[in-house]
Order: sequence, then structure tokens, then C-alpha cells
Amino acid sequence: MHAIQSPTNNAPWAAPVPAQRSAAPAGGFAVVDVETTGLGRSDRVISAGVYQLDDDGEVTDQWYTLVNPERDPGPVWIHGLTSEVLRGAPTFGEIAEELAERLRGRVMVAHNALFDWNMISREYSRAGLRAPVDHRICTMVLSRDLRLPLPNGKLASLAAHFGVQQRHAHNALDDARVLAEAFRPSLHLARLGGVPLPLQACVAVTDLGEEETQTAGRSSWTGSSYRAARKRPPCPYPNPGRWQDGRPLMQGMRVAITGDTATDREVLEDRAVEAGLHIATSVSRLTSLLVTNEPGSWSGKARKARDLGTPAVGEDAFLQLLREVAPYVAG
Repeated sequence: MHAIQSPTNNAPWAAPVPAQRSAAPAGGFAVVDVETTGLGRSDRVISAGVYQLDDDGEVTDQWYTLVNPERDPGPVWIHGLTSEVLRGAPTFGEIAEELAERLRGRVMVAHNALFDWNMISREYSRAGLRAPVDHRICTMVLSRDLRLPLPNGKLASLAAHFGVQQRHAHNALDDARVLAEAFRPSLHLARLGGVPLPLQACVAVTDLGEEETQTAGRSSWTGSSYRAARKRPPCPYPNPGRWQDGRPLMQGMRVAITGDTATDREVLEDRAVEAGLHIATSVSRLTSLLVTNEPGSWSGKARKARDLGTPAVGEDAFLQLLREVAPYVAG
């Protein structure tokens, strides 16, 4: 039996329901975490955890399932799910409706929500269906909007801030529990402070990345391939310096991107260039911002950014920042 469900509310703190509320659909929230075979468009979901919350952030139900990806499970050293463990699990098509019942009519909440949404949406597309989610909230973006004093964008840092204990990192059910317990105080802080919830519309993903294959010597679980850097015209604006948390991006800022992204890399770079930013192919003291979904990774750019103290944000947060890039003003 791979799916479990039971009402629970083990949140370590309690807070009064505030009078002032941010606008949100009345169906409540579905806090979601998925583990996957990798980070690319052709990768598959191998487990999913969902905590259902009411409009006040109280847990009303939880659910977990393994999913047979019908392929190599990818980085077992991260998620611990081997081919043997997954062999008897249902396929995504077999659990699609059960998962849909737990998402339907709710706002999906996830840490780096764009990634989780894209992975789930692609799985539904493969099954000839559409995930019944209209809006999502990224807790990385919400944490930034609340100006929480976090050292980085990791779920572990958000959990530690609110005193939530992680028991089994990279287990979809436990990560969903941790996020649910951290989202509840974040929700109350937003409502008390009049901070709007960063609702994002969920657009169904149809690019399944099925043409991706093992290339450039990379293991196929990454689901992505290298492509030659496109030569772009020089940015017309001078570099105003590093991005500062809580402030908008400014035209001319040098942005580097590393690691796999849910949005096609060229599309992400094009949107940045259209906004007046400079796409940097490496990280230096002049780099204004690093975009990465894995701030603790050992990529050359990520290591250099940590050494130099270059600020870093996740993909979802970066897409939010792109919506309000401040214009260059000549001194």
C-alpha cells in the first residue's frame, strides 16, 4: 500500500487568527513536495507528498505516494528511492486522479513552487490530463516578501527560523510536513502585516522534453543537455552593482544562471535581456545576482558566488523580480 492519509496537526506553535487577511481563494491550500529523477524537462516524479490546509493554515489531511517512473530513479544518494523500492509502486497515471482530488480548488504551496508545478504539470500532460491547479505560492518568494532573516533560500533555513524540525530531508511527505508547519506562521505574518500573498497563475506545461537524451557525457537523469552559449549584443546599460534583497533589480545588472531550471534556459535568459539585464557567463566580483535552484551545489558558479558573497535567488523568485525591473537612470 503506497498511499497513506490521516488528519494531523503537529505544528509546534499557535497564533490567533488575525483580523486582516491577504486575498486568497477560499478553498484552502495544498502544500506539495515531489521527489524526482532529476531536474530536467524529461525527468519524472517518483514520490509526492501533500498536506491539505484550511484557509487559516490548519492541517486537515495528509497524503503520500511512491510513483514508478518506469525508468532509472536518478540520484538515489539524494532521495533514497531505488529501482527495487519503486518497482511495485503505481505509475503517475494510476495516481493522477487521487492526487487531483487533493489539489482541486486549492492554492498549491511549495518551496521553489515553479519547479514542483512544472514537474507535476508535465506528468499530467503525459497522461493526457491537466493538473487542477489555478494558482501557486512559492514560499521562497513569500519569505523574501516577509523579509525573514534567512541565510539562504533552503527549506532547512526556513524550517529552522520557525523552529520546525526536519526528520527526513528529501522525503516528499516529511518535506511537505515541514513546509506546512513553516507556511502557517508565514501566512499569519503576511496577514498581520498586510503583505499580499505572492499568488502566481499556473499555466499547463506541454513541453515534455522527450527529445532530450544523454549528451556531453552527462548522466541522463539530469534531463538536460548543454548547448553553446548564444552570442548576445552588449547590454546598453552600465552595471549599477549588486542586487540587494528587498529591492528591485535594475537595468544593467549582471545576472548569472547555474544549474537546471524548470523554465527553458534560453527563454529565461531572453526575458532577462528584454528587461535590460546583462547575462553573465561566469561569476565575478561584478556579478549582481546568481540565479540557482541549488544554492548549495558544487557548480563552479555557485562555489564562486559563495566565495564572493554574491547574492543568490531561486528561479521562481527571479521570475517575480523580472516583473518589476527598475529603469536605468543616468547619473
